[in-house]
This record gives sequence, structure tokens and C-alpha cells, in this order.
Amino acid sequence: MVIVAGSGKVTVAMAYKIPVSVLVLIHTKDLRVLLLERADKPGFWQSVTGSLEANESPHDAAIREVREETGLDAGCYELVDWQMHNVYEIYPHWRHRYPPGVTHNTEHLFGLELPAPLPVILAPGEHVRYEWVDWREAAVRVFSWTNVVALRVLGERHGLQL
Repeated sequence: MVIVAGSGKVTVAMAYKIPVSVLVLIHTKDLRVLLLERADKPGFWQSVTGSLEANESPHDAAIREVREETGLDAGCYELVDWQMHNVYEIYPHWRHRYPPGVTHNTEHLFGLELPAPLPVILAPGEHVRYEWVDWREAAVRVFSWTNVVALRVLGERHGLQL
């Protein structure tokens, strides 16, 4: 948020989001996957996601988003940049968050392997519940096609298919 004062008036302006983001698929070796239910869209399940901030690399954004959305320190586990990205159309109801005319986002995929399902601390206002589920069940429950792609890649990295 930016506050601009001038001519005796105070104006509050929201900074636009950068149309580059990360998706971090948090999973265990036996392919249990962490899903988060969105606070603003009940019934919409997803992995950790988030836009890059100014001057931030996708890797740094992945670490930050994991910490913000789950309370977990990605640096304590194996965070892998899958060297993949998806480009998708931003939902019309979320386009106001981006600069005028921006309609697409580039999402970088990461995997974070944990030794076992761990309890997480949800970001207030962002997510309301979490569950650890089998990767195939997760592929049925997530709302984003890019999340399904990430789950498919996870399976393939373990010699499995959806």
C-alpha cells in the first residue's frame, strides 16, 4: 500500500501485483500432498502460490510464500526448482490486482519434499483449512489446471502417471 499526501489530501493507492508467480507443491516422499482451501473461494483447494515481489527471484518468492502460507521454513527441506513454468489467463475477477491491460501470468513450478506430513500455520484471511492427501486425490480436488500439471509432474518424477 502506498500513501500519498499532497494539497492537504491523503490518497491510498494499492501497488499492482507482478504477473509472475510461483506454485510450490509441498509433498512427502510417499506422495502425500499439502492442499490449502482458499478463504476467498470456499471449496477451492490449491498448493502454495503467490506473486513475486519487486526485485525477487522465483526461488526467493517460493521460500517466502511457503513461510507466509504455512509457517514452514523451506530452507530446512529440499526445495527444487522444476525449471518449468505455465502461462495462464488471470481470472477476470482478479485482474484489478494487476496493471491495466495485463491478462496473463507466468507461474514457476517448485517442489518441496518434507520427511512426513507436518502441521502448518495458515495465513489469516488467505486460507481456512489444510489437508494432506494422496497426490492423485489432490489432482481431482485442486481448481487450477496448473496445479494439476504440477501434480502430474510430481507423479512422473516418481515413475507414476495420473
